[in-house]
Amino acid sequence: MMQFEVIEHRDDARKNEHIIYCINYLDPSFAIASIDRKLEKGDLVSLDGNNVMLNNVVIGKIINRKSASDVKVSTDYDIKYTGGYSLDGKTIYLDEHFPRILHVEGKEVDTVKSIGLHHELPEKWFSDEKYEYPYAHEIATGIEKQYVESLGVTWKGYCDEVDKNLRKVYNRELGKSPSNLDLAPYLYCRDKEALKEIRKSEEL
Repeated sequence: MMQFEVIEHRDDARKNEHIIYCINYLDPSFAIASIDRKLEKGDLVSLDGNNVMLNNVVIGKIINRKSASDVKVSTDYDIKYTGGYSLDGKTIYLDEHFPRILHVEGKEVDTVKSIGLHHELPEKWFSDEKYEYPYAHEIATGIEKQYVESLGVTWKGYCDEVDKNLRKVYNRELGKSPSNLDLAPYLYCRDKEALKEIRKSEEL
């Protein structure tokens, strides 16, 4: 059984049920479930098939479930914010110039996993559930942090290395952008210059 952390609990008064949104951090997976009780953010549940388990007791059923295995990662494009995702959520993008491997505190960090699958993908999952971009980004950053620290490196050491490369990517003129790139992060940030550059470089 896989263990998931509750990110949010919502009550559906019309149906008299409790809905939870939860994440498995290390093996990025997302689930929405209907349960028979109220849980708090940070509570842990286990998923066994379609069942939601708490202390080995079935407390509900899965409504929807998504996994990193459902998507592909593309490094064939220029992505102004280094990472991004397609409108349909089936493709995660990582800038082709961003290093695939970062050397942090004597260890190697695969950025396709840390940024692509442990940040951009969860961010898209929660954005698609109508979470506002800042909150979806905050959740995704927490997931990325837990993954990075599980590798035995500090979050500060990792961020220092990422930031050096982020600046290089942002300052580079885009060559080609995917035509189906979700522009929500750029629109939220009101980054007019980036949007103009993206639209100019979209691959037809």
